[in-house]
Amino acid sequence: MDNAFAETLTSWRRHLHANPGLTLHEQGTAAFVVDKLREMGVTEITEGFGGHGVVATLRRGGGNRSVGLRGDMDALPIQEVNEALPHRSTVPGVMHACGHDGHTTALLGAAKLLLDDGGWTGTVHLVFQPAEEGGGGARSMIADGLFKRFPMDRIFGWHNWPGLPAGTIAVHDKAVMAAGARFEITFDGHAAHAALPHLSRDPMVAAGHCIVALQSIVARNLDPLAGGVVSVTMVQGGEAQNQIPAQVVLKGTARWLADSAGESIKEGLHRVADGVAATCAVRAEVGWRQGVGVTANSPAERDLAAAAAAEVAPLRRDLPAAMTGEDFSWFLEEVPGAFVWIGNGPAEGGRELHNPHYDFNDAVLPVASGFLAQVAKRALGG
Repeated sequence: MDNAFAETLTSWRRHLHANPGLTLHEQGTAAFVVDKLREMGVTEITEGFGGHGVVATLRRGGGNRSVGLRGDMDALPIQEVNEALPHRSTVPGVMHACGHDGHTTALLGAAKLLLDDGGWTGTVHLVFQPAEEGGGGARSMIADGLFKRFPMDRIFGWHNWPGLPAGTIAVHDKAVMAAGARFEITFDGHAAHAALPHLSRDPMVAAGHCIVALQSIVARNLDPLAGGVVSVTMVQGGEAQNQIPAQVVLKGTARWLADSAGESIKEGLHRVADGVAATCAVRAEVGWRQGVGVTANSPAERDLAAAAAAEVAPLRRDLPAAMTGEDFSWFLEEVPGAFVWIGNGPAEGGRELHNPHYDFNDAVLPVASGFLAQVAKRALGG
């Protein structure tokens, strides 16, 4: 790939970084995508799909195979601290801290490569997805009829991965990223003066015991070889320093790599909360909101992705799955596919995902675009 192409991708990516669209507010990003696609000569473009999603279709020849390529577009509610960065976010409190600006740009680059390459026939659907960061964008696109209106034999996606050498592509045998849920445990007791604790039923003490006891679920209830995480991330309660409150709420997240582990975690949350509540003479109520499923590669598509990756970059097949979640998993429940990681380079100095110091590595863009174009061609060629 020539330097001009890399420079174009970099300029696009930096524009998107400077002008991020928060989850469910990706209008500007979607408009930029449509503008660039039209400049390339793409005419089959559907806007406003599943929210602010865009689906563009490339067709060539009489081939009857079809493939989907996905790039997510949304940014995060994080204040960027890269003050010296010329292309830092211009939107207060919003930044591309997960690299979706790079994902979107790479998919635009793949469109350009495919349009300039006469060596394929069939149909390629470019899926620019909104609301990946907890906004249900994949499910919204499915509900809008993504796979009915744009039939795909298989679908591919990727995520940049800090800590993996820049441009290296990692392909997992099966599980890539974890399933997840958000939980909420409410302890209701009886308020009293802090100096008269015997007149209370203290939900704060119950919450403290519960935070510690919840860690026994993974440590003592899951198979040590099964991946699982239970993290309490928020504690809400109390109105005055000299009052024992009537209610305390714990909130957190759970992650797992096997369905059986997810069921064990859910059951364990109820068991621990009820047990602690009984011990502390308070009432407990557990809320559980299921999130994404396990992002797991299909065997044939995994091997196809690995073959495509090996043609454009160094390939790794030995990395373990991560406990982060990815709503590309909803797409994989509908059609076969594969999801790969592409190294973003060193993660030191705050360059990890969801960090206010993060910035996507532009040197990765030609590799990512090349991989997407190559995997599409291989998929269409059988």
